[in-house]
Formats: sequence, structure tokens, C-alpha cells
Amino acid sequence: MKAVVLEEFGGPEVLTIREIPDPIAGPDEVRIRVSATALNRADLLERQGRYAMPGNKPRYQIPGLEVSGVVDQVGERVVAYRPGDRVMALLSGGGYAEYAVSPERLTMPVPVGIDIINAAAIPEAFLTAFDALFTQGGAGPGSRVLVHAGASGVGSAAIQLAHQFHMSVVTTVGSQIKLEAARAFGADHVVNYRHEPFADAVLDWSQGRGVDVILDLVGQSYFADNLRVLSHDGTLVVIGTLSGTATTLDLGIVLGNRLKIQGTTLRSRAVEKKMALIQRFLKEAWPLLDRGLIAPVIDSTYDLADIAEAHRYLVSNQNIGKVLVRVG
Repeated sequence: MKAVVLEEFGGPEVLTIREIPDPIAGPDEVRIRVSATALNRADLLERQGRYAMPGNKPRYQIPGLEVSGVVDQVGERVVAYRPGDRVMALLSGGGYAEYAVSPERLTMPVPVGIDIINAAAIPEAFLTAFDALFTQGGAGPGSRVLVHAGASGVGSAAIQLAHQFHMSVVTTVGSQIKLEAARAFGADHVVNYRHEPFADAVLDWSQGRGVDVILDLVGQSYFADNLRVLSHDGTLVVIGTLSGTATTLDLGIVLGNRLKIQGTTLRSRAVEKKMALIQRFLKEAWPLLDRGLIAPVIDSTYDLADIAEAHRYLVSNQNIGKVLVRVG
């Protein structure tokens, strides 16, 4: 099969397409003939040698944390899927390839009405957003939620989920076109951080009460203001650190307001915990996708041969929603 194999680390030019052996499904796995994969910022870090795959070093290091496609081989203990089924899967790696292997319980059916290519934009973004909101953040109906990077894949998913579960959502973006997009996703208030300090805007919007949960993909530069806008007993969920990782923590604010700071990643999480998350997602959120009440937001689609250009585009931070790579 064709696959993007990392043989060295560096810029987009190191993304090399090679012919390697097809993977074989294990007893509890399905093999997927990949239709598409989606880019994540974790892929950029892995390409640079800054985000190693969990577990033992694989023979071929293939990036890609999510895929969509058609099952073409099942292990002997698999009961939920058969060859020909349309599926999407959360991976620890291996998505930039014509075939990918996934444990049965990390695989999900493609919702009715969603194109199989576009389905590649669902697993990482929607599972991350769902987990951050409900499991890590403890949000629920009536919660006030701040979602940073509201035009990103995770941000657009989080806004839609929060809206459907009757939360009040404020989000930050960096341009007028992204501001309009975030409103369309269901945000109640959108702040262009290039025009006004987001903390002041959030406190004005919330009438000084602050927010109950923050989903943050930015990190260092937002940390102090995130604590400032959290309400008593609020939770900051750190999903990414685009601006850096080192920061100063005022414990007085944390103690006085009884704040919680929760970090989260999916890739390094134990398989059993990923399975539990997916089962909850299938029960509570997947039906919203199936009924068309929420949907993946697609910015652009590249061919596998143009994978380096797709990485360059993601680095530019122009995208609204997900960047897909068509494989099959």
C-alpha cells in the first residue's frame, strides 16, 4: 500500500510517500480501506519529532489520528462490523495510508447523510470536544462555556455540541470571517481577540459572573486571563498549547475561587478509556450527527500526493474547520 512514512523529522518536505506491506487485522480488529484522513496539529508536532507515538516504536512511523473508509477485513472475534461497512476510526497513528487497522471498539459507523470523505473529520475533533466538555469539564445544560479557537476543528465541534446541550457559549477567533463562522456554529457571543481583550469581553458578556468551563487550545498566553474569567468552582480544560507551555500560576486565585485545571489528550490515553469514551459518545452525541443536527466542518480537501502542501496550509492557521486528505 501507499503510505506517508516519516523517515526523518523536519518541515513538510520530509513527508514521503512509500510503498509498504498492507497491515493485517488482528482478532479484535478491523482493517479499513481508507477513503480519507484529517490533519491535526498533533501531526505537525509528530512531523517535527516533538510528539512520539505511544507504545513501542513501530516499524513504519505513519502519522494520522483519524480515518474514514470501508471495512475490508475483520478479525475472528469482531462482531459489530463486516466487510463493506462504512466506518470511521480514532487511531494512535497510521492514518496517512491506503489501509489502516483499528480495534473494533475504537471504530464507529459513519452517520447517515455524511459523505464518507467528510466523516474523516469527525473522530478526533468531536471526541476531543465531547470529552473536554462533559468528562473533563463537567459541563451540562445551563453551563456557561468559553471555547477558544472557535473556528478550529475542535472548536467548531465544541460549539455545536454545547449549543445542542443547551449551554451558553462564548468563543474567541482571530478574523471577521471566522467570527461569522463561529456564530453559524451556534455561539452566543464571539470575540475577535485581535480587536479587544477576550477577558474583558467575556466578563461583559457574562455580566461579571465568568464562565463555568473553558476549553483552551492556546496555552501560555491565555493562562492568566483564563483564570480571571473562570467562575467559582470553574474548570479550565487544557487541550493544546499553541502559544507555549511555560507559565506562572497564581495559587491564590485557584484557592480562592476553587478552580480546577485539567489537562487532556486522547492519543496517549489507555485503550480501555478511549473505548469507554467512544461508547458514551455513540450513545449521547452520535445520534445528533445521524440526525444532521451537528456536522463536521470542512475547510478544504487535498490529495495524498499533496500532503506536504496540506501541512503548510494548516500551519498558516487560515482554516475554518478541518483539513482533509483524500486517500482512496
